[in-house]
Amino acid sequence: MTPPPPVSIDATIAGDGTIALPRPPLTPEDAARSHDRFRVHNARRNGRRWTLLWLLVGPGILAMLGENDGPSMISYATTGATYGLGFFLPFILLTFAMAIVCQEMCMRIGAVTHRGYGQLVLERFGPIWGWFSAGDLILTNLVTLIAEFVAIRIGLSFFHIGAGVAALLGIVLVVFTLSGGRYWRWERIVLGMAVFNGLFLVAAVLTKPNWGTVGHGLVTASPFPGGSFNTLLLLVASTIGATVTPWMIFFQQSASADKGLTPSDLKHGRYDTIAGGVLAAVFGCGALIAGAALFGHGGSSIQGLSGAGFPGALRHVSGNAVATVFALGLIEAGAVAILTISASTGYAVGECIGVAHSFNNSTRKATVFYGANVGAAAIAAAIILIPGAPLLSIALNANVLATVLLPVALVFLIMLANDRELMGRWVNKASTNWVAGVIVVFISLCGAAYGVDSFLQTVHIV
Repeated sequence: MTPPPPVSIDATIAGDGTIALPRPPLTPEDAARSHDRFRVHNARRNGRRWTLLWLLVGPGILAMLGENDGPSMISYATTGATYGLGFFLPFILLTFAMAIVCQEMCMRIGAVTHRGYGQLVLERFGPIWGWFSAGDLILTNLVTLIAEFVAIRIGLSFFHIGAGVAALLGIVLVVFTLSGGRYWRWERIVLGMAVFNGLFLVAAVLTKPNWGTVGHGLVTASPFPGGSFNTLLLLVASTIGATVTPWMIFFQQSASADKGLTPSDLKHGRYDTIAGGVLAAVFGCGALIAGAALFGHGGSSIQGLSGAGFPGALRHVSGNAVATVFALGLIEAGAVAILTISASTGYAVGECIGVAHSFNNSTRKATVFYGANVGAAAIAAAIILIPGAPLLSIALNANVLATVLLPVALVFLIMLANDRELMGRWVNKASTNWVAGVIVVFISLCGAAYGVDSFLQTVHIV
């Protein structure tokens, strides 16, 4: 089924000429977006470049820094503690370069079509694939949200604060950020919190690493890690899942549409996505460098992850300041990810059911959207209160699950980005398709390799 052309007052105000149809009656959602578009239009007309950039950034940075979440930073730190500095430093940069390619497509599709990923999959490929994509997302989001609450619990436990407070804090943040009634307000609140992802870089500096060794690892990708092959595959898959995930695809495309981006904003949307990728890569490397302070001190130091875990281990090795900063970073990483992942759940559910799914709608008009936001967080919060839960395993395998399920979402994304009827002249370039195809194959092989090796170990063949 071919969807109708995107009819929105946003494109009309931006003057990009993408709409030739009469405007439909204004809704509160349209009115909110038109106010934001008016500010963008004035900034562009008056040549205020920095104001324009400030107005248009958001979805890309939030998607990338939101993916620098609790399980991701734990995964990076675990990698550093297990293998030290070397191969994984440039590997993190490579995975974020992959993420930029994928997320640029999301932004471009959202800006051109004014539709979210779930809605387009449903319309272009039918209800079976639409609901499959939504179900895939809801499953991975629930597991990942559990891991985010785990990260907050780990961070708070360093300050001797219990799991109940961690669960309550996450839910309160979701409810608080939803109360603004505008996408712009929600985005700015979460952006303000995401800035503190830089705490992981601060923690890395405070460990006083040998920067020559850091530079050598970045340039040469060595030493290559040895040890257990299965553990190496686990951390490779987990590192990939720490940078490119299904929820990011749903979130950035839907958020770009919700923000009211248009084709005339594509250049700034790319700046936003690239800036988010660069910041997230630097902060992710910071978590790995901080974790590398534990390298050579034995694995026993991080086994208590259900309690103080990494912060406690870092306190013994690098001092209280490093441990405190790292613990605060875990709280921030978990909190921002809870907000963005819950939002992606709300977008997916609303798009597939076909009801209002925008932060610019009131709670009365978008009950399903807001209910999915809060409900997903509440379920995850309840699960982390179960005594004896394997927290480290959940945190690491949340990323692995994302890696395994990601290729299907990426294939649909590439197909949408090449749909000329949908995208017009903004379809993928041939070079983008080649790079995206290599990314899909690479991620598929990494996920399959870990799965096969784990199976062979289970049946005692390896």
